[in-house]
Amino acid sequence: MARPLKTAQQAGLQEAIKATAWKQIAQYGAPTLSLRAIARELGITAPAIYNYFPRRDDLVTALIIDAYTSFGDSQVQARDAMPENDLTGRMLAIGMAYRVWALGQPQRYQLIFGTPIPGYEAPMERVLPSAARSLSALVSVVDAMRLAGKLNAQDFPEVNEQYKFSFDMWKSYGGNYDILSLSVAVLIWARVHGIVSLEIANNLPPFGKDGNALYMYELMSLIRQFIME
Repeated sequence: MARPLKTAQQAGLQEAIKATAWKQIAQYGAPTLSLRAIARELGITAPAIYNYFPRRDDLVTALIIDAYTSFGDSQVQARDAMPENDLTGRMLAIGMAYRVWALGQPQRYQLIFGTPIPGYEAPMERVLPSAARSLSALVSVVDAMRLAGKLNAQDFPEVNEQYKFSFDMWKSYGGNYDILSLSVAVLIWARVHGIVSLEIANNLPPFGKDGNALYMYELMSLIRQFIME
């Protein structure tokens, strides 16, 4: 009878460790993340935290997976809130959800899309499933556009042969979509990422009180560019 309670206590402590880590990242930045500092704040010993995360990098990986999962959930929910045949509506909803999530979760956004942590290298076999899923909502909409004959992507650059293997890896977790659809989705992501990253860093040119007007202009530009009515 004691085992479920112990399991619950362990899960609770693991989540407390991650919550404290996010707090530390918000205050001091991801590169300063310290297992010992987290243990002190939680009132536990350093060896106790090592039972859950033997190294700082193990904790960083767990945080990255959680961030990608949260981001992916928001993207899938935004897509599915619109009718399946409303491709323009789905693309717009995904784009709007991207900015809302990023501005609401800036530390998580920066951890997965911002400046890399010095000395940290993400284990792709662990991170790729959640990372691929996070982009899958957008890729699925772009691929639906392609299948419906509505994708305007003539003369789109082909993926360099030496990088095609990474697209194949992505398909294993994100869905078996056409390489053109995935390529277009990456470009769309890069463009919205640029604006959102500047806004989070308070480096956006003065187009208003916030980046909303400029961001919506870019979303509509993307829709006009890639969707043929």
